[in-house]
Amino acid sequence: METHTLDQRRTFIQALESGHWSMSELCARFGVSRPTGYKWLTRYRAGGLAALEDRSHAPHHCPHRIDGQRETLIVALRREYGWGAKKLVQVLRRRYPASTWPARSTINDLLARHHLLRRQRRRRPWTHPGGAPLTTTRPNQVWPADFKGQFKTGDGRYCYPLTVTDHYSRVLLVCHALPSIRGAAVQPILRTLFRTVGLPDAIRTDNGAPFASPAIHGLSALNVWWMQLGIVHQRIAPASPQQNGTHERMHRELKRETTRPAATTRQAQHRRFEAFRRRYNEERPHEALDNATPASRWHPSPRPYPEHRVAPEYPRHMEVRRISTTGTFSWAGRPFFLTETLRGEDIGLEEIHEGIWNIVYYQTLLGRIDVRSGQLTGV
Repeated sequence: METHTLDQRRTFIQALESGHWSMSELCARFGVSRPTGYKWLTRYRAGGLAALEDRSHAPHHCPHRIDGQRETLIVALRREYGWGAKKLVQVLRRRYPASTWPARSTINDLLARHHLLRRQRRRRPWTHPGGAPLTTTRPNQVWPADFKGQFKTGDGRYCYPLTVTDHYSRVLLVCHALPSIRGAAVQPILRTLFRTVGLPDAIRTDNGAPFASPAIHGLSALNVWWMQLGIVHQRIAPASPQQNGTHERMHRELKRETTRPAATTRQAQHRRFEAFRRRYNEERPHEALDNATPASRWHPSPRPYPEHRVAPEYPRHMEVRRISTTGTFSWAGRPFFLTETLRGEDIGLEEIHEGIWNIVYYQTLLGRIDVRSGQLTGV
């Protein structure tokens, strides 16, 4: 027969109180040591049969236990920002340097007790076979740019967030709510940015509008303007957003904190974006920066924005041709169509082999002409 532990203890005490058995006999009969028997007897005499129940093994005093004030701060910060334990403890140490804060595992246990911990499935790490990883050694070397997926605001109108970051410092330079993705809407935003913080060496984007087009070399009005400013346009491989991974990771935070749900109007949504940008740059620790903030690792570019464009100058050994209003130019007695995007612009032609010429605009190689076959191909 199975009996409960508490019932055995009560039976032990009742048999001992009857006086028919000694302590040694009862301990041998119940299979316990004499110190355990005397412990049960002491508890019974101090508090009766109820005192025979199991007691908590938790310590009476724990010096490193989270007090109520610190627990409230951690929970409030989690609810405000939604960050994980690693970033929360960095922010708390920065705001309250005189206080001692618990380890990451302890904060995770605390968040789990408050039902604030999102359990995520562990993913197997993998590497993509194409495209070398982007590495930078200083700020303003490469600026990734993109449009985060469009969504509707509360008034039923579409919002297209334009985002620009600095790859080295991870600082979010622009997060602007636009009514469309047309280049005419993007260029004023970028011009203001260039005038404020200077020019980058390169801008990295995908192959979609307005950053690129189906024309030769993916030319669009926007990237032609970048070439005129001396900015290299880097394009990732088609359907390969992982080649702009740091920017896409920022988009995940942007979507989670500002669009669920969306604001009532595009203007209100833009105010949310600006608040997120300040918090992302100045408060949120970044693991890739040894938990420093992006703003602490970034400084403006030393390259100022030129208010007047400098026309392209080509070496003397190159032939110069001007693109017509229809996007064509003449060479070797025949017309070649290049792109209407460059109408009125001068291009340079450089012979590299017998009858094969490179087409250059500023410092960018656009394509090649085979005079013998009359073919023009992009690169």
